[in-house]
Amino acid sequence: MSERGFAGQLTGMALTVADRWRRFFSPLTLIIAAAAVFVLLLVAVRTQWAPLESVDHTTASSLNSLIAGQSVAVAVVKAVTFLGSTGVLLVVIVAAATVLAIRRRWRLALYLLITGAGALVLDPVLKALVGRLRPVVAHPVAHGTGNSFPSGHSLSSIVCYGAVFLVFLPAMRGRWRTVFITAVVTLIALIGISRLLLGVHYVSDVVGAWAVGVLWLGLTTVAFELTRQAAGRPVTDPAAEGLEPEARADLKPAAPEPGSPRYRAGRTAAGLLIAWVLIVGLVTGIGELVTRYGNGNVLGDRTVPHWLAAHRTPGVTTWSQVFSTLGATQAILLVSLATGVVFLAVTRRWRPVVFVTVLMTGELAAFLTAAAVVKRPRPAGVSQLDHGLPTSAFPSGHEAATCCIYIGLAILVIGHTRGWWRWLFLIPAVAMPVLVALSRMYRGEHHPTDIVGSLVFSGLWLTAAVLLIRPNEDRPDGSAGREAGTEGRGAAGRLAGTAPRPEGRVSRARTAAARARRAERTP
Repeated sequence: MSERGFAGQLTGMALTVADRWRRFFSPLTLIIAAAAVFVLLLVAVRTQWAPLESVDHTTASSLNSLIAGQSVAVAVVKAVTFLGSTGVLLVVIVAAATVLAIRRRWRLALYLLITGAGALVLDPVLKALVGRLRPVVAHPVAHGTGNSFPSGHSLSSIVCYGAVFLVFLPAMRGRWRTVFITAVVTLIALIGISRLLLGVHYVSDVVGAWAVGVLWLGLTTVAFELTRQAAGRPVTDPAAEGLEPEARADLKPAAPEPGSPRYRAGRTAAGLLIAWVLIVGLVTGIGELVTRYGNGNVLGDRTVPHWLAAHRTPGVTTWSQVFSTLGATQAILLVSLATGVVFLAVTRRWRPVVFVTVLMTGELAAFLTAAAVVKRPRPAGVSQLDHGLPTSAFPSGHEAATCCIYIGLAILVIGHTRGWWRWLFLIPAVAMPVLVALSRMYRGEHHPTDIVGSLVFSGLWLTAAVLLIRPNEDRPDGSAGREAGTEGRGAAGRLAGTAPRPEGRVSRARTAAARARRAERTP
């Protein structure tokens, strides 16, 4: 080998080693800086350093006065801070981990769960150790529980949203990467600022939370990269390439829809809007007729609630509360989210997600519209077991939401799978609407005609959504699935419990069988 070639190899090796060390020490430097900021703030807060205390108290009062007395501003800020609550972040982490697990990216799913769990543990532990009291402002608009330092919303949001960012960054390209980065950074910043505007945290609480959040996120990221290095995989720059750049195909939410999506989307949206207006008009008209001209006892509106109330028992009351809770907004939202996440992860198609989203959004809007127009009171002469309900009796929102989500789920599963077990989803599609309807009437919240109105709306709205959106068009045996390639068929096969059979393997098996038959005929 020539001297020049040997020198070139040495230079290349040196550059490679330097690049690896640079990538390794870049997050390490960030970790050290975040740890230094957090330690300095921790010492200053614990010793009640006068300059910091002065700045904290002054900014807490001035920032809180910006929104005090302005109901719209307070509502907006509370909506922003809600996105950093434990419940929302738990749903985000679990949903993302579910997608990764379905697509067999176990290391990334485990990373998300460990990183998110660490944030949930760090927050109460640090607050208990520091013991700082919450700010006292002149015009409080919110109330925070527990101690003040560090801010739990700020800590958990930077850890959870930051972890999701590092995991799914490889799936973003071009302008979508810029949008993704901007959205995550803006969301984390707004959640921290919202805690200051609500007057429940000092500036040092939020900055300290961001520092310890970056520290924990950096430590878990370095640990993840060390496991990659131990497994013989190349060391990456997580902030620029994500944790696993090679997983880009599995991290992409879905494949593009075939055909002309803009034209079809516009036509479908127009059809759905027209159908929704007609259906809501029909249901509202039924409610007006029943309320004004039904003499109060159509389908037993007077007698059924009284009979059910007279036969209440402690055991049945408990079960009625269970099924009434399962038909409430929170439970329906969780089922809808889980359905969308699973079908998006498995089928790699947006169509099922759009179907569920349109179905439940349309149901909620229709229920609120009809209830506001009809304004039917709850059953008279019956004690209601649920108090302080914000809406009127007609139609039943619990019943309509239950019908839409569980029947819609059955439509998706039966259309996308092939196993016998898919027909089991007909059980909740039938049982849940019946049980929720009985529980709502038993608890004295609805008349029988309220339930009938919800059933009419659900049946018509489900029919319109299925015909216009066609949620099962990408099923395993559909033409769209064949056009989308083997990737979509493989995902659908996993959902159905069957994997796609390679054509080459089938051909080889047929050839071997033919040879065996010829050998048997040969004397």
